[in-house]
Amino acid sequence: MATGEAKLEAIVREAVAAFQPKIAVRLWTGERLGPADGPVLALNDPAALARLAISPRIATAVELWMSRAIDIEGGTIFDVAAARSDIKTRDALKRLDKLKLAAALPALYSLSRQGKRQAVAEAGDGAGASGSSMAAIQFHYDISNDFYRLFLDSRMLYSCAYFDGWHDDIDKAQHDKLDMICRKLRLQPGERFLDIGCGWGALLIHAAEHYGVTGHGVTLSQAQYDLARERIAAKGLADKVTVELKPFQDLSGTFDKIASIGMFEHVGWDNHDAYFKAVRGLLRPKGLYLHHAITRPAKATDAKFRKGTKEYAAIIRYIFPGAELDHVGHSAQMLEKHRFEVHDVENWREHYARTCRLWHDRLVARMDEAAAIAGEERARLWLLYLAGVSLGFERGGLLIYQTLASKRAKGPSGLPPTRRDLYA
Repeated sequence: MATGEAKLEAIVREAVAAFQPKIAVRLWTGERLGPADGPVLALNDPAALARLAISPRIATAVELWMSRAIDIEGGTIFDVAAARSDIKTRDALKRLDKLKLAAALPALYSLSRQGKRQAVAEAGDGAGASGSSMAAIQFHYDISNDFYRLFLDSRMLYSCAYFDGWHDDIDKAQHDKLDMICRKLRLQPGERFLDIGCGWGALLIHAAEHYGVTGHGVTLSQAQYDLARERIAAKGLADKVTVELKPFQDLSGTFDKIASIGMFEHVGWDNHDAYFKAVRGLLRPKGLYLHHAITRPAKATDAKFRKGTKEYAAIIRYIFPGAELDHVGHSAQMLEKHRFEVHDVENWREHYARTCRLWHDRLVARMDEAAAIAGEERARLWLLYLAGVSLGFERGGLLIYQTLASKRAKGPSGLPPTRRDLYA
């Protein structure tokens, strides 16, 4: 065995002994460490693993996962997350021989250089772009409609579902989400309804079919636009629902009700003023706006908040180039700043944890098809992303809120005195 591999193996053995994980670890030699049964964390490429030891960054780990240098056998990422050791990290680190680790660094560096490879992600295509730019949106959404069909519901809704119980029926949960949005907006026949970031058109179609509105939507994704138009035509709603491939900033006219579902994350913090100004300009006085967006918990200052975390930076690099989350206090502040009245704020964090878990499980079941459509590395990236986001919502590092606001005007808001009807 090469010197570098021998030193790496010794380090892995010492780390397993120190951390005592509840999941087995299989070395590249085939030897299994830890529990005799259950899922296995497979370390398949010593050179790649040495690269992670030399550069312990989230981005490095993501690339190793995509290339199968690190893999999970007989289980999923959720099994690994659930198998965390009872030993605290700081206590485990104290058990490691720091001098041995330092002495091994030259050999590990040499080994890592032997297996160094180019990053496999395509994030450079959209890196640095505004999250709402056409290039950034198409990077994420234009993989293939067929790819998203593998794990989304039949309507292809790519935003948080709404569960009336913790069931596994994603189609029901997405239908219930659509209906809750329409009821919160108090949609009425004949009203003009705008969906900013309309996706594949599901909300527009539902609102037109069940609430009698005239709907209009915008998207920056060519794939979403094409399929949305096909679906609208197939439903015989071409006279009631229209869709445009254009930025929301280029819209004109006035709407009675507006929804933004899972689009605001792409706008970018520095563009928030322009966004809310545009929404206000499109909404009639006392008209209702539903703001549905992922957030993060606030920090002591906005400057600290915007620094984010390494995990958050990895998601932005690999999945959503240019995207940026805010916190719910900032959302409410911006709405009030732009002369909206905030009426209701509802946290859907646990709903999104379950939504992403169901998407993940559905994608796992069809990974062969996903790899054939998007390539194995990109399919594995999406699997990691869905699991990571689900765990983020489960643990509270990610949040999501639906905020209902109206364009401020003197006098009664027009909303009923209670929200009892929404939850009956």
